[in-house]
Amino acid sequence: MKKILITGVNSYIGSSFKSWVSQYPNEYKVENISVRDDRWKESSFKGYDVVFHTAAIVHVKEDNINQYYKVNRDLTIELAMKAKEEGVKQFIFLSTMGVYGTETGHITNDTIPVPKTPYAKSKYEAELLLEKLGNKDFHIATLRPPIVYGRNCPGNYSRLAKLALKAPFFPNINNERSTIYIDNLSEFIKLLIDQEVSGLYFPQNKDFVNTTELVKTIAEAHGKTLKVTSFFNWAVSICLKQSETFRKVFGSFVYDKQMPGSPNTVLKDQILKYETVSLEDSIKVTEKNIGD
Repeated sequence: MKKILITGVNSYIGSSFKSWVSQYPNEYKVENISVRDDRWKESSFKGYDVVFHTAAIVHVKEDNINQYYKVNRDLTIELAMKAKEEGVKQFIFLSTMGVYGTETGHITNDTIPVPKTPYAKSKYEAELLLEKLGNKDFHIATLRPPIVYGRNCPGNYSRLAKLALKAPFFPNINNERSTIYIDNLSEFIKLLIDQEVSGLYFPQNKDFVNTTELVKTIAEAHGKTLKVTSFFNWAVSICLKQSETFRKVFGSFVYDKQMPGSPNTVLKDQILKYETVSLEDSIKVTEKNIGD
């Protein structure tokens, strides 16, 4: 049985993973620990096979930017060092696609991270420091997931979903985005733990998503037909050059499908198959009974 400790008691991804592996009660035992104060230092990590570090700060006031580094970088390293000293075999770190410092593009293995925000910078600095801690007995696995979506998931997807239910029409834009459904991400993390691997991974759904098609599918899940139009595409094109928000919604931003951790790539001689449902079905499950 794998014994897993998740940092953070309110993490969406951590809680979803715990729920996902609860279907295998004889294979995984998952516990949570709060790291909001220093009391975690008094707890023992001995006996755990994995520490899954999900706790992080995403938004703080401008006059308190140092908090990003104290939590996302320094706390991460303290936890990893304690885990290593107390015999934990694997440390899984949730980083971000934001380390690339852009809202658009086609990310490959050769793309160099250039983080711009304090959040992304603190995450990337943690990645670099974690690399130095790993060895044959202590495996560091770092994830840079794209947009994560699922029932009750906060973030960009939920804002798009609200727009799908309120907007009378939507621009017909030809773009592509990497995304990952929460159950697919949970299954991927389970595979990382099963294989006891280290490395940098880029989990994503098998298919890229088009923003217009995504919003239409969300509306259809609620029995609504969303009209799309190309009439305002010229305005969207202008805004893409000027607005970060527009680039996040309408720009193309994908991971190359051959990057480590993508579906159908190889993990320890095993072809990765972790897509639990199709994109369309995952949207239906996510939106079921929401807003109806």
